[in-house]
Amino acid sequence: MPIRTASSNPLPPPAGAKALRPPPRRTAWAGSTAPRGTRFSSDFAASLIALALCLAPVSARAQQAEPKLEDLIPDAAVADPEGWAGQGASAAATPEPDLDPASPLAEQPGITVPWPDDAAVTAPDTLADLPPETDVQQALGDAAAASPLASERAERGEEVRVSDNLVLVFPANLANFPEREAFLDRFRKLSTLEKLGANPDELAKVAARARSDKDLLERLMRIYGYYDAVVTQTLGNPGPDKQAAPGEVSVRFDVLPGARYRYGKVEFGNLAAAGPDYQPLRDTVEIKVGDWLDNDKIVAGRDKLDNALGEGGYAFAKVGAPDLLVDHKREEGDLTIPAEPGGKYRFGAVVSQNPGFLSSNHLEDIARFRRGDLYKRSEEEDLKRAILATGLVSAVTVTPRETAAPPAPGQAGEVALDVALTPGPLRTIAGLVGYESGDGFRLEASWEHRNLFPPEGMLRLRGIAGTKEQLIGSTVRWNNFHGRDQVLTFDVYADTVARDAYNARTLAFTTTFEKLTTLFFQKPWSWSAGLEILASAERESSVEGQFVPRNTYFIAALPLRGAIDHSDNLLDPTKGWRTSLSASPEISKQLDGPTVQYARLQFDLSAYKSVGGGVVLAGRTRVGTITGTALENIAPSRRWYAGGGGSVRGYGYQAIGPRDTAGDPSGGRSLVEFSAEARIDTGLFGGALQVVPFLDAGTVSEAVTPTLKDMRYGAGIGLRYKTGFGPLRLDLGTPLNPRSGDGRITVSVALGQAF
Repeated sequence: MPIRTASSNPLPPPAGAKALRPPPRRTAWAGSTAPRGTRFSSDFAASLIALALCLAPVSARAQQAEPKLEDLIPDAAVADPEGWAGQGASAAATPEPDLDPASPLAEQPGITVPWPDDAAVTAPDTLADLPPETDVQQALGDAAAASPLASERAERGEEVRVSDNLVLVFPANLANFPEREAFLDRFRKLSTLEKLGANPDELAKVAARARSDKDLLERLMRIYGYYDAVVTQTLGNPGPDKQAAPGEVSVRFDVLPGARYRYGKVEFGNLAAAGPDYQPLRDTVEIKVGDWLDNDKIVAGRDKLDNALGEGGYAFAKVGAPDLLVDHKREEGDLTIPAEPGGKYRFGAVVSQNPGFLSSNHLEDIARFRRGDLYKRSEEEDLKRAILATGLVSAVTVTPRETAAPPAPGQAGEVALDVALTPGPLRTIAGLVGYESGDGFRLEASWEHRNLFPPEGMLRLRGIAGTKEQLIGSTVRWNNFHGRDQVLTFDVYADTVARDAYNARTLAFTTTFEKLTTLFFQKPWSWSAGLEILASAERESSVEGQFVPRNTYFIAALPLRGAIDHSDNLLDPTKGWRTSLSASPEISKQLDGPTVQYARLQFDLSAYKSVGGGVVLAGRTRVGTITGTALENIAPSRRWYAGGGGSVRGYGYQAIGPRDTAGDPSGGRSLVEFSAEARIDTGLFGGALQVVPFLDAGTVSEAVTPTLKDMRYGAGIGLRYKTGFGPLRLDLGTPLNPRSGDGRITVSVALGQAF
């Protein structure tokens, strides 16, 4: 923001006066001749120069007839130069007679003023006082009384210690500087002495840092409108109440704010062209004539005006940089914020420049506005971010374009949005190799094309080859399906799983339509509805090594889910709460058994609270039940289990709950889980590392009603490394009341907090 100072031109010289110029400097060059064949040595030349200087005339008469150099050289010097030079200059000089200090001065031509008598120059014993000038004394008294700094110097003395060796002193009357706290906060963050210190072995550097901080203080004072502020710098003892230690370097700044300037004129360019919107737009700046001058308020006011125009339908509005003209005589600043509103518009069509890639209709589907809505710059920017969030483009520009007649009084124009797209990489090949003590080796691979079925139709092929699981499947997924963050998914897969609890061979088809909450736009509520059809040949674990025959289940389910999210972050919440409720009515038909109907219900609740000091307390509870049929009629893969990194840490996956005669988990019809942890910032790695002690508990029962009996507890400690896309989680847990067969240590790694 340019800040100009009003000043007057210097007075011109009186008419007819001539500027004084120094007299021209004249340099005389004297030449000399010597008899041919005569060679002069350096000593001889020096002697000649000394002789010339000694014999140079000093009287006015001598200056009128300057002798030639040949006339000043004695005949002896010409006859025997070497011998004459050896005698030295003193041989040729005539000795000066001794002078009596009391002897009278010789007559000097041109001096006509008589010398004073001795009595006249005798100093008196005392100096006589001059009579006071009444007018001058009165003027000095008025100036001292009117000075804004005079009273402040009398009142100053309130110290604020920034550090051991840095003190600011303000006037005792704080009304002279009400913005002191904000001022101090800025100074602490920007002070060179605060950052680099005041080492007594670096006095030159300390002095340079002090000068830098003095300039900083004066600039900060001007930000708050104190353009006459005076800052006095002192090196040494920072205050009368503190004695500097030997060798200590202390810096003290006395800050005298002086008069605070006010706003004089406040103008807004052509903003009046906005007609009836002028006053509401003008009021957003929150600056009035006569208010205290504040540069921060000017910058904020300019931004508020620009935002108000952009959100009020003015698609082509322009707001320039503020201009402040400071007048020290008036103690005011005249402010100009140039604004050109342009005209008011409503949204028209969204036009894709690459319709075969992302069509215009699809772009209108993901926009949060509709045709005819009042133009808002924020919604234009939101459309741009939503297009980037698809992951299909590497660059996008959105350009407003007037498509109808210009706006008229009382009638808005129409503006279309031209969207230019640069497609990004669309194919991805991914793989994963891992090993876990409980699950053995695991290899995963996938290939996907994210826009095989435009717009945003993805095909993914995936496979798993592992010790305890093998899978092959394909997924078709449409993002932003007829609306923002609405997703339609079809999935077909064949899976074989060998767990301690059961062994299952499953062929499944699922489809889901959901409203997602995303990292880009975290929603207060989300929901999903789907359909599952599967055939699964399953058997429970062997009993005492005896083979257990498989049961084939044909299952149809309608999974439904609703969630409310009032937390502040999707992957790393620090305050707020979340809750969700899932319900899945299901029909199960055994190949050689009954047909049953039942419902799976699950309720989750978590809460987060920051308690200060970089500590966040988090808690979670989960309750589940299956009602409608006996446990033996439910396929083992559809029962409740507990244990693992997303459940009760310290226990293996599905290790908590009822067990069969072989000691393997058999699952249940009800579930209860609790978790509590403290997420503690360490300050390490730039504040990215957290330490998380945790305590989990959980139980599974064969009864329908959830119970707290046979609760299992796990505890441990985790690390969180915060990244730009969420924290990386590493948890090490151990069971506090293990049963036979439970391991002593479990490790879980994932993205995001545990809950």
